[in-house]
Amino acid sequence: MPSERRDSQEHILYLLKTKGPLTAQALADRLNITAMGVRQHLKRLDEDGLVAHHDERSGVGRPARHWSLTTLGNGRFPDSHSDLTVSLLESVRRVFGAKGLDKLIDARTREQTKLYREQIDGRRSIEHRLTALAEQRTTEGYMAEWHQAEDGSYVLVENHCPVCAAAQFCQGLCRSELDVFQEVLGKDVVIERTDHLLAGARRCAYRITGSESAA
Repeated sequence: MPSERRDSQEHILYLLKTKGPLTAQALADRLNITAMGVRQHLKRLDEDGLVAHHDERSGVGRPARHWSLTTLGNGRFPDSHSDLTVSLLESVRRVFGAKGLDKLIDARTREQTKLYREQIDGRRSIEHRLTALAEQRTTEGYMAEWHQAEDGSYVLVENHCPVCAAAQFCQGLCRSELDVFQEVLGKDVVIERTDHLLAGARRCAYRITGSESAA
């Protein structure tokens, strides 16, 4: 496959991963190529089992075709060493029991908190703190980004979970990460998880509000 075609198809997969279901026209607008060109790429990706589509009707006229990643397509963004990680967690629980596993998670939480504080300390505004946190999480493979919602709150989105298999085995990992985010973003904000990958959502997302407005 020519490198230009491969790059376009990889970009399509990335957009569907980070933005969710999109139409061919929406993809074309983001890629700055024709909708016909995008449809050709989608046809090839569909044949490879990486994408699928569903039609949505909105008002009159023909329904719009939305494309999304299949399970195989999501597999192009792999879990980091998932088999080894789960095996190690199973060994810790078997040898040291549930309390031993809790101690391991606590140690990981302390290390994460220390690392994120090093990245965030000195950044006063919530926007700067969120930028530093999203950059660090992206470095770790979470494909993180944030934006401000219409109501003035902030939304932190993680489009990928590189430790999903481990989190499925030990959901304490997810609970500890929420605690870490709250700790490093500061007492002047309240953070809540609104979307959870393990609950069937496409991604994990968190809503951040000022502590006063959240009351």
